[in-house]
Amino acid sequence: MSIGGKMKSRRRPYAEQRPQELGGGVWSVPVPIPGNPLGYTLVYAIDSPRGPVLVDAGWNHPEAWEALSGGLAALGLDVGAVSGVVVTHFHPDHAGLAGQVRQASGAWIAMHESDAALVRLMNEVAAGEQAAFQADMLRRAGADPGEARQAMGERPAPPAPPDRELRDGDLIDLPGRKLRAVHTPGHTPGHICLHLEDADRLFTGDHVLPDITPHIGIYPYDRDDVDPLNDFLESLDRVSDLGPLDALPAHEWIFPDVATRAAEIRHHHEEKLERLRALLVQRPQPLTIWEVAAMMTWNRPWDDLAPVLRGMAAGEAAAHLRALEARGQVRRVPGVDAVRFQALDS
Repeated sequence: MSIGGKMKSRRRPYAEQRPQELGGGVWSVPVPIPGNPLGYTLVYAIDSPRGPVLVDAGWNHPEAWEALSGGLAALGLDVGAVSGVVVTHFHPDHAGLAGQVRQASGAWIAMHESDAALVRLMNEVAAGEQAAFQADMLRRAGADPGEARQAMGERPAPPAPPDRELRDGDLIDLPGRKLRAVHTPGHTPGHICLHLEDADRLFTGDHVLPDITPHIGIYPYDRDDVDPLNDFLESLDRVSDLGPLDALPAHEWIFPDVATRAAEIRHHHEEKLERLRALLVQRPQPLTIWEVAAMMTWNRPWDDLAPVLRGMAAGEAAAHLRALEARGQVRRVPGVDAVRFQALDS
């Protein structure tokens, strides 16, 4: 999630979560994310004559597997009877256990084709290559060598490759129901929401959450061929156009009227873009991505952020800089050591 997102006391800890029947042939199972402040992923099960279809699967960890399989059992469902897993995006707290579910039940795994391509790439890249990639990326962003070494996080095991690849508008293999994929890029290139059209419900993954905002970053930081933040904002408009559906997100809690919340998140990012541009206008000299990240407002002061979180902050700063560049409000200044950005006159 965005390190600029806020946390409220309304979000209950994992220890207080329980599997729930939500009515209409839909259930939710909280699956823990060990050692992560998010606490848990809400995995959803949808009834089907062939066996339940899961929306996401949770983190690949023994405690998470026990919670998923035990939570389904508490609801009268058998993980061995699961017919399919639709992954909203490839991140490990969503896709991590999909492979184990497939092993236990023979279920298919589906995700958007853009994220499927990334999963294939992740499974092909060796850990040593990933470390070299991260080090070079941090250097080009302007991090000093010592800080770059500390900011390099551990790479979780890549998720299982999917059996089925989805595109926008595809219907999920769910007999008797109408569950449609809605491509909502931004958090990842292939993020999807899932519209249960026969029940006016939207499984939002990480795209729209009730209180925090998803992490929108660019990796490598200095790419100029993608624009995830503007993609994300357009995706929010797509969700808003679906109307005041009930939202079933992957974190926090279920909430009504996804369109209103999507509009709030868009407003938050537009304000953040405006503040960032104003900061750059005050600085006549071009700044590295790392310097820009240190100037921005996060949920803790920059000096208090752990090195790995600084790396995530730089990814978010890069996405906001790229959005401003695409709008013609800043320009990038190539350099031998690091790329820099400078505000353009209005």
